[in-house]
Amino acid sequence: MRTTRVTVAALAAAAALTLTACGGETAKSSPVKQISGQAKAGAATVLDRPFSKPDLVLTDTTGKPWNLREQTKGKPTLIYFGYTNCPDVCPLTMSNIAVAKKALPKADQEKLQVVFVTTDPERDTPESLGAWLRSQDTAFTGLTGDFATIQAAARSLGIGIEAAKKEANGDVVSMHGAQVIAFSPKTDEGYVLYGESTSVDDYTKDLPKIVKGENP
Repeated sequence: MRTTRVTVAALAAAAALTLTACGGETAKSSPVKQISGQAKAGAATVLDRPFSKPDLVLTDTTGKPWNLREQTKGKPTLIYFGYTNCPDVCPLTMSNIAVAKKALPKADQEKLQVVFVTTDPERDTPESLGAWLRSQDTAFTGLTGDFATIQAAARSLGIGIEAAKKEANGDVVSMHGAQVIAFSPKTDEGYVLYGESTSVDDYTKDLPKIVKGENP
């Protein structure tokens, strides 16, 4: 069984400042809210100080306003910030969650909310975001909108993101933290963190407890 890479608060805070460029590069971001974590066996880091759910209203894949707090109130929720043109980390993360979700009982599948917030809103329109997510799970929620609003919400959760930039070879890369934050249906607080190396088996093992608002 793997032990979380974030073993103490200091390491967790440092990890929160690391961005992933889909494709394997890393860079340092400007400061974000620090994360303090409690070491434990498995992929999950149970946070000593849970995050408040961002007061975030963006546009969903149907083009309608979507209020994060209202739409997920009292529901187990996973939130991830990424972009659809990412060649590796983002699709793998969403695929792992989608596969693990299918192992839940039907009633629990319906309870679990999975929210993907784009870090590349200029290219991720509601239509393109919706098409991409439907290939993962038709029940996943995709959100896009103003980049500054998205960036502020991510940073409130200890996740750094930077505006998409064009590389010398013409590729457009979005730098973003690769953490998944789980929110409890009991408190509506973000109390568990998963890193980009979290596997299907890790999510499959933990999701039944996440749905109940228990520590994995």
